[in-house]
Order: sequence, then C-alpha cells, then structure tokens
Amino acid sequence: MNPAPHHAPVHGSRTAPKGATVWLTGLPSAGKTTLATALAERLRGEGHRTDVLDGDEIRAFLSKGLGFSREDRYTNVTRIGFVAQKIAAHGVLVLVPVIAPYAEARAAVRTRHLAAATPFLEVHVATPLDVCSERDVKGLYARQAAGEIHHLTGVDDPYEVPKTPDLRLRTDGRTIAESVAELHRLLTQKGLA
Repeated sequence: MNPAPHHAPVHGSRTAPKGATVWLTGLPSAGKTTLATALAERLRGEGHRTDVLDGDEIRAFLSKGLGFSREDRYTNVTRIGFVAQKIAAHGVLVLVPVIAPYAEARAAVRTRHLAAATPFLEVHVATPLDVCSERDVKGLYARQAAGEIHHLTGVDDPYEVPKTPDLRLRTDGRTIAESVAELHRLLTQKGLA
C-alpha cells in the first residue's frame, strides 16, 4: 500500500517566519554571549525559531586551525556570516555573539546578507574596556597582563568600533533583563519579533 502523498500544511494567510541575523559585536567580556543566550530564551518562549552561533564554539569546529592574524579573523568572521545567512534564510533568528573586530569583515557579512535579501542587524555591545577587564569572564585580560597571551582585542590588538550600528547597547550599570528588553525592542521595530 502506498502512503498518502505528503502535502505542505496550509496556514491560510499566515506568512512563513521571518529570519534574520543579529550580530552582537564588542570587546571580550562585553556580555555578548550572555545577552544572546538570554534573548534566545525569550524569543523561543514567544515561539520564534532561534539559534545562537557562539564564537568560541565556531572557532573550535568550523574555524579550527585559524589564528588571530587580521586575515584569519576576517576568514573566521566571514565563515560565521555565511553560516548565519544560510540559517536565517530558513526563517530562523540567528544571534551571533562574535567580537568581529574589523569593520571590513562586518561589512562583508552585511553585504552577503543584503545580496541574499536576508535581514542583518549589527548591535554594538558597547561595554567600556575597564568594565570588560574587571568582568574578565574567561581570564583573558589577566593572562594578557601576565604576558601569557598576545593579540587581545581592544588591548594589544585593534577593535574598530562600529560607526553606525543598528543599535549601540550600553550594558554597564544595567541588568541583563534591561539590555535584553532593548534588543527585543529593536527586533520588534524591525518586524522580526
């Protein structure tokens, strides 16, 4: 007996979910991953398809073997951008908490999204360096100060601050919930949440 033919479900006038990439750029320990994770939880609770492409996980798998030269950082960022755009094109809100220190690489990612008509939002998590080094979530600032590591973004390697991000999010003196609410407002204003 042949199974019944498969038909796509009919949803009347309901449109397919709208995907987008939300890139959270900022210094190490700025709070990018914390905010992306909290925002993803809120979005999932509202029924949105959401994924987080964490920079450390990507480096461990997709970009394994890359160093921290300008060229390697560019390759890492554009690889992540490629994956994010492909996922977002399928109706997923992709949150990308990745430093992406160079404007050129961020522009290349935006251009790829524009060419594919996939929404792209750049959020500068604008936590001051002194606050980031105090938080020092991964101990990077302490290791750099001790001479154990070099090329730490914002300290002995450049960080090119976005000139015109879609949102400049200041996290110092604010709760995670307040920052997530501001991110959520941005998505709502853009018709994405």
